[in-house]
Amino acid sequence: MTVKPAGYQAVTLSEERTGDFETKLMRINVGPQHPSTHGVLRLVVDLDGERIARISPVIGYLHTGFEKTMEHRTYQQVVTYSNRMDYVHSFGHDLAYVLSAEQLMAARVPERAQRIRVILTELNRIASHLVFFGTGILDMGALTLFFYTMREREQLLDIFESVTGVRMNFGYFRVGGLYQDVPESFEHDVRAFIRSFPKMLDQYSALFAKNDIFVNRTTGVGVIPAERALEDGLTGPSLRASGVPLDFRKAQPYSGYEDYDFDVPVSTAGDAHARFEVRFQEMRESLKIVEQALDRLEPGPVRDPDRRISLPPRSELETSMEAVIFHFKLVTEGFHPPRGSAYVATESARGELGYYLVSDGGSMPYRVKVRVPSLVNLQSLESACVGGLFADMVVNIATMDPVMGDVDK
Repeated sequence: MTVKPAGYQAVTLSEERTGDFETKLMRINVGPQHPSTHGVLRLVVDLDGERIARISPVIGYLHTGFEKTMEHRTYQQVVTYSNRMDYVHSFGHDLAYVLSAEQLMAARVPERAQRIRVILTELNRIASHLVFFGTGILDMGALTLFFYTMREREQLLDIFESVTGVRMNFGYFRVGGLYQDVPESFEHDVRAFIRSFPKMLDQYSALFAKNDIFVNRTTGVGVIPAERALEDGLTGPSLRASGVPLDFRKAQPYSGYEDYDFDVPVSTAGDAHARFEVRFQEMRESLKIVEQALDRLEPGPVRDPDRRISLPPRSELETSMEAVIFHFKLVTEGFHPPRGSAYVATESARGELGYYLVSDGGSMPYRVKVRVPSLVNLQSLESACVGGLFADMVVNIATMDPVMGDVDK
């Protein structure tokens, strides 16, 4: 599959006349193994000297067929696949999926489960932005910050591992709640992180925010005006860096986000520097949300008690034949949502993320269509790069923050 910019002409070598001069465009191939593409992305670039005249992303090298696979799995089994699309912000995908499935089932998610979902999703947003900063600065030739950001990310991965048993592709959320409750050390570990992390953010700022090389490499580079960003379908931090304050946690609150007090960082510059700055400020806002959710985390159940959705407690299986029957049917067949469709827009680390689910009344989704931000945001690469220097292309790719598993789903 090839995403081609408007007006793109399939030629291997073209000539453009400007005044009394003839300019030959040189076509070069970047990728699909180029280390700065943040995944298996190929770019076909036409150059006029050092400036980009055309750029065409070529995708599909990481195609997995997740959407079709999901249509042959029960609704609970789909959780195995959702987190593997954006493996950098896995909780974001899991949350988007279960919210749509819960809308189909009219599920009642306990408050404790919603609080834990928000905490883990926001911590995972921070972990994703840490990867963005570490690799983004690395693409410009600076190595130091990468080690700093990976240091803090390790703390977060330790928390995720204590909760889910794994360090990525968590599969911890369930339709109706959570797989199980968090360990006793959870609150202590999270509070320790939110106490220490602001100092680390100050270190990052001292390292790069006022660094002349970083400022000069990003200021005025890859400018995308608000109107063009909206035309391209850009969402998330990159859209807010162009001056559009759209954040689905505020615009269409889900999973209890309306209960939390936080700001939506916005910039009007629309350049690469603004895209870095907005994500930097978002990490501080995520800390606010996590702290508020922890303060409101009360004991209670973490699953919808509806036996149509959740497995009965294991203790009941020894004394209740009805519990054994429910357990058997849910494990072997799954639940049956009524006919209909559902879509819940969420705010992942990269922008609008939602699962459009269609039910025909069976135990498996009739249709799954995922609105992933990385694929849509990749369209803005043309707006950011054309007319700019070839050397700035890598910076523009980095600030779009694509995950190719998200693109090639």
